[in-house]
Amino acid sequence: MEHQHHEEVMQAHGGHDHHAMMIADFRRRFWVVVVLTAPVLALSPMIQRWLGVHWGFAGSRYVLAGLSSVIFFYGGWPFLKGWRDEMRPWNPGMMTLIGFAITVAYGYSIATVVGLKGMDFFWELATLIGIMLLGHWIEMRSVMGASRELELLVRLMPDEAHLVHGEHIMEVKTAELKAGDVVLVKPGEKIAADGMVVDGDSYVDESLLTGESRPVDKKKGDGVIAGAVNGNGALRVEVSHGAKDSYLSQVVRLVEEAQGTRSKTQLLADKAARWLTLIALAAGVATFFAWYLSGHEPAFAIERMVTVIIICCPHALGLAVPLVVARSTALSARNGLLIRNRTAFENARKITTLVFDKTGTLTVGKFEVVRILVWGHGLPEKELLRLAAGLEQSSEHPIATGIVRKASAMGAVAPLVESFRALTGEGVEGRIDGQMVRVVGPGYLRGHGIGLPEGFAPAAGKRVFLC
Repeated sequence: MEHQHHEEVMQAHGGHDHHAMMIADFRRRFWVVVVLTAPVLALSPMIQRWLGVHWGFAGSRYVLAGLSSVIFFYGGWPFLKGWRDEMRPWNPGMMTLIGFAITVAYGYSIATVVGLKGMDFFWELATLIGIMLLGHWIEMRSVMGASRELELLVRLMPDEAHLVHGEHIMEVKTAELKAGDVVLVKPGEKIAADGMVVDGDSYVDESLLTGESRPVDKKKGDGVIAGAVNGNGALRVEVSHGAKDSYLSQVVRLVEEAQGTRSKTQLLADKAARWLTLIALAAGVATFFAWYLSGHEPAFAIERMVTVIIICCPHALGLAVPLVVARSTALSARNGLLIRNRTAFENARKITTLVFDKTGTLTVGKFEVVRILVWGHGLPEKELLRLAAGLEQSSEHPIATGIVRKASAMGAVAPLVESFRALTGEGVEGRIDGQMVRVVGPGYLRGHGIGLPEGFAPAAGKRVFLC
């Protein structure tokens, strides 16, 4: 079940349920058309001629017309409605061409059943509607996939927050927080709201929100972002605004607005469809008069006109554009890339040079041990890592994962730790084999007046191991 503040944010930012309903509608219409298309193909005289077979029964043409009528009115309704919507502002596009083509094919085919001399287009009508329904179903699924990514982004927000009320800590819903409230963020928890640190010192992982690869040192007076993960220090944060105005919510809003816009490729496809519609109509009319004025029967000339108009309908264009959008959106979402501007995303294919203005931030996205320096006790590197990993396997700090992974790679089995304790903003300590061991950062060293060997000065995000 969705949590309350998640529902509020999603309702405020978009039609998640509307997209789901549209997908279900296209899927239902597509499968109905697929099922009905099979007997339409089997009863079609042209398909039978191609297969070299002949079967039929009394009234088979009326059965064919009945099945095709269901396909036209039920399966073709989204395109007929789209045609109407495009023609209101006189902006013909893809829907106009599809709607016009299926209407001409259906109208002419029904006329052949009731007496007009000619060949019906029922099987072309059924396959055209089926292909176009598939294309638009895929497109809606791509939009829904991006919406799911946004929903996961919203879920970065914790459900509850620790509200500081005098000397007491109260558990409240994140959506109830307002400007001026002070919340406690414990080690390893997600920050509940945008705000400013009023007490405490810790490293905060903002990588999912800002792309910053390393934990950022936060102390009194620094700003924090809702959804970021706190390190091993406790923080007290004064809330700057409610959940609906948070940085995370603004990102969701921007991306949803981008999803509602059309890229240059889609606009180009619409423009091509508009011209194709006009050309198809002109070519169809010209075909009719060419055959009629050359002495052929009106039915013969109408059949040629309808053939030209149906062939001009862009099956490939109608299916290719949604497929490209779906594929690119899915690949982007899978790699954590939320598209804010589709046109800019399409123009990215023209990039030849990337310039980065921040040194040291291009990483593989995970913490690793890059150097080991042993001094003072002369411990072997493997033993040093074994002790460090013993402590860090109990720590929630993101750097701990790198140390544990390095120890495992070197075959060092992490020992059991007793009396484990997090040193707020400084590191962790515990007792291993009866000896007190600490894994600490620069803050601990400065606070205890501990100097380091020449050439070894740890920066933010690095740790020094002390026994």
